[in-house]
Amino acid sequence: MTLRRSDFIRTVILGNGGSGKSWLSERLAGIAGAEATDMDLIHWVPGGYNVRRDPAIAIAMVRDCAAGERWIIEGVYGWLAQEVLPRATALILLDIPDDECVANVKARGLRRGGDETAQADLVQWVSEYRIRRNANSFAAHEQAFQRFAGAKFRLKSRGEMASLLDAAKDE
Repeated sequence: MTLRRSDFIRTVILGNGGSGKSWLSERLAGIAGAEATDMDLIHWVPGGYNVRRDPAIAIAMVRDCAAGERWIIEGVYGWLAQEVLPRATALILLDIPDDECVANVKARGLRRGGDETAQADLVQWVSEYRIRRNANSFAAHEQAFQRFAGAKFRLKSRGEMASLLDAAKDE
């Protein structure tokens, strides 16, 4: 794989909860000299996962993140990703098996003020990634991937993520 750091200066990473989006974005941001943004922090009002931000405000926030020259934006929110994909130089789709994503969510435990009920709801939601039919589904992510005209990468394992990072380092 012949890649350059510059291939990733404006990257969107899509995938299921627990697929490794945050892990990959933090490492790729370090390589590309970019800022990493988790769309959870845009989609949800601070304090947990129980109050969605007004969509117009969320759109303005994600567009603001993508206004810079270097950024990595990751998340499951396809409707927000659509706002920034026209400026992206790369799109990464994490196509990790759902059972692995569920195990990862369970292993990381409660996050960002969530409680046991929120955790159980998240596990259920992650397990339904391939059967959901909305902007946060595998089908929507696949459609965005197919339509994207820039550099795009479908990664199916942590090993493939590590290989992509190694290739991007070797400029």
